[in-house]
Amino acid sequence: LNRDLQEHHQLALADYELLVRLSEAPCGQARMSTLADQVASSKSRLSHQIGRMEKAGLVRRQECPGDRRGVLAVLTSHGADVLRSAAPTHVRGVRDNLVDLLSDQERLVLAEVFERVLGRLRGS
Repeated sequence: LNRDLQEHHQLALADYELLVRLSEAPCGQARMSTLADQVASSKSRLSHQIGRMEKAGLVRRQECPGDRRGVLAVLTSHGADVLRSAAPTHVRGVRDNLVDLLSDQERLVLAEVFERVLGRLRGS
């Protein structure tokens, strides 16, 4: 999946994930600390990643209104275009490397396992 995204879109899988998260966030922006928590990354590591993505024009940083210490990562129009272009490659990769390898019964079992794990993570 990472190789396909790199080869066809010059985009790392980790960067794709951040673009997806920002595209789903209100106004295409999220606090850096929130993003770090969402992707289980240290703030320092995320800052370096956002820096690389910023140089590529995929995102930009912006001061958080009302909190001078906070920094927002903001999806740029170029970042949104790259995400739209890369999404079919990502979907195809997930299908080829996971979904299509499983029988209907195996997919049901996998869904049940993920639901149980998510329930635990959500504290229910």
